[in-house]
Amino acid sequence: MKKRFAVRNLRLCTKDCLCLYVCPTGATDTENSIIDTDKCIGCGVCMDACPSGAISMMPSSLPAQQKKNDKVASNMKALAYAKAEEEKNAFRLSSEVEGEGLKRLLKAIGKSSRLSGEDILREGGYMLIQSRNVHELLSSLKTDSPSDFPIKEAEELLSGINVND
Repeated sequence: MKKRFAVRNLRLCTKDCLCLYVCPTGATDTENSIIDTDKCIGCGVCMDACPSGAISMMPSSLPAQQKKNDKVASNMKALAYAKAEEEKNAFRLSSEVEGEGLKRLLKAIGKSSRLSGEDILREGGYMLIQSRNVHELLSSLKTDSPSDFPIKEAEELLSGINVND
């Protein structure tokens, strides 16, 4: 069994596509931009070639999630939801206001809220897919989610990765 495989963060990817030219197995050359983990041999050449830092290596087996008490996890989740609302509102407002300076400021606020929200989720134990927190969150989003939530992909994740905390 291979020890690691490559994954691409689509938010960071600038489509420079150097990974396509260096991957010895063609794992990075996919229609949906998601690296084919079945083809990936874990060499890391694509990660080294990526100028935007969008590719990283994931271990094949994941460590146990560090335990967070329920109150901390719940508060972190509430903070993350608030940051998501801030991000959504800032981007919505940026498309409604006049003036380039204000548009740029609102977009920067939206991006800052996203980054803060991601940090909060990571600290709250919601970024490691093997954690119980993530499984419970994905399960709840299958029934109570925005219309564009990728339910099929969430179900695939839930069925493919076991909780190990």
